[in-house]
Amino acid sequence: MKLQATLKVLFATVSLSSLMLAGCTSNQQVSSQQQDEASPSTVEVQQKSPGASQTAQRTPDVVYVPTPPEVVDRMLTIAKVGKNDVLYDLGSGDGRIPIAAVQKYKVKKAVGIDIDPQRIKEANENAQKAGLTGKVQFLQQDLFTSDFSDATVISLYLLPELNVKLRPKLLKLPPGTRIVSHAFDMGDWKADKVEQVDGRTVYFWTVPKEIPKNLQNSTPSS
Repeated sequence: MKLQATLKVLFATVSLSSLMLAGCTSNQQVSSQQQDEASPSTVEVQQKSPGASQTAQRTPDVVYVPTPPEVVDRMLTIAKVGKNDVLYDLGSGDGRIPIAAVQKYKVKKAVGIDIDPQRIKEANENAQKAGLTGKVQFLQQDLFTSDFSDATVISLYLLPELNVKLRPKLLKLPPGTRIVSHAFDMGDWKADKVEQVDGRTVYFWTVPKEIPKNLQNSTPSS
């Protein structure tokens, strides 16, 4: 009888200890789960951390709308682009104008400038598909602060106010530099030639030796 009583007490003690241990483990699991739910994951912290994000870029001035191939071709034809030319496309989008300038008109240098990294990525991919990697260059820059002073041809597809804002810088280019724009003019700077291509307008200018008086006030001094 004493042995049975002793075994019952021992069994009860072990059972109680097991229950306490199980309860402690359960509490730890719940606590750990609550902590996991309350804390963001490592990925989320990296995404929210300033150091993990790319440097913010200025918002593009225009919404990208591609120039139709037939207009691209006519723009380059009107500008008489050739093998000795250095072409800069300001707001180059997917790179179609610089690529065409190298591919079809054999210019010695073609550069596209765009502030949108997605457009630069697309342009480089298109250049690669065309087999022109290394023969055409795309720069993620602000066209208002970019250096394109070695250009002999400038192509544009911007908005009228942006053309006018850019005009002083264009007028500082060497005399004879050719400028061609899809859709929009240069305000008081009258085009040398205007043509229609499938219902779209193409404007052409040549930088003059002497800046017209009506444009001098908007041109920075040397």
